[in-house]
Amino acid sequence: MKCKVMGIVNVTPDSFSDGGRFFSSGEAIRRARNLAADGADILDIGGESTRPGATPIGWEAEWERVGPVLDGLRGVKVPVSVDTYHPETARRALEAGASMINCVYAEPAGEMAKLCRESGASLVAPARCLADLAASGTVFFIDPMIGFGTSREEDLALLRSVPALALKAPVLVGASRKRIVKKLTGEKVTGKNVGGSLGVALWCAAHGASIVRVHDVKETVQALAVFGVLDGADGDSPA
Repeated sequence: MKCKVMGIVNVTPDSFSDGGRFFSSGEAIRRARNLAADGADILDIGGESTRPGATPIGWEAEWERVGPVLDGLRGVKVPVSVDTYHPETARRALEAGASMINCVYAEPAGEMAKLCRESGASLVAPARCLADLAASGTVFFIDPMIGFGTSREEDLALLRSVPALALKAPVLVGASRKRIVKKLTGEKVTGKNVGGSLGVALWCAAHGASIVRVHDVKETVQALAVFGVLDGADGDSPA
């Protein structure tokens, strides 16, 4: 089982899980460095919340949040992704050293694919873009888009689609701390459903996901390591 862990860094005042905690560039940089130390394979920096009901912002405001964080992470050995649907933010991020763009909307995916192809970066885009991405010549991952205006039943169907999607293209799953986890666990307090998020991450990894995007990096890395040894995919235990 080979599944990478993407650590979430929300440089926003209003993200559903940790909005405001890492809003200053200094706090966001520390957060990113801590996630790298915890074992993150990729750091995903986002400057705009995409939670339901969030107020959209322009690329200028987004870049004011993201740009200083990218500057502060120069020299960090962990690859950096930028979570954006604004092509101008993506262009600037790639110029600043980002090696992946995580685009949650289908509409700008074509332009994002062009930017990534020209820079040698990879792209994450909604699974509905699969055919276009496959023809674009861009290195890409598809995201089933858990929790984007979807019901409990729809989210469960999307999660259960991961094995089939993974046969078509590399898959990234971002379900950490989302509403579906709260609904499945019954835990209503944000941040108290780590176990539920780990359950989703492990299931997705075991069923073909290439990347899981999570808030709780250290716990996810440990869970995947133990699961991998028990599953026989990663050899014998180092102990």
